[in-house]
Amino acid sequence: MSESTYTVTGMTCEHCVASVTEEISEIDGVNDVAVDLAAGAVRVTSTRPVDEARIRAAVEEAGYQLAG
Repeated sequence: MSESTYTVTGMTCEHCVASVTEEISEIDGVNDVAVDLAAGAVRVTSTRPVDEARIRAAVEEAGYQLAG
């Protein structure tokens, strides 16, 4: 298992959380996505490391930005 945490900007409500969770969950190998709305943190658990570019693309598809 691999676990990574990212900071996502622009999320303001539970709909934002659902959108980000849905997009990241579609990435092959992702087992779990946990979003902390207040902190803007997204923890991704996967069967193997996931390239950050794939996470960034999924977050952007949901309409938000990966910080950094």
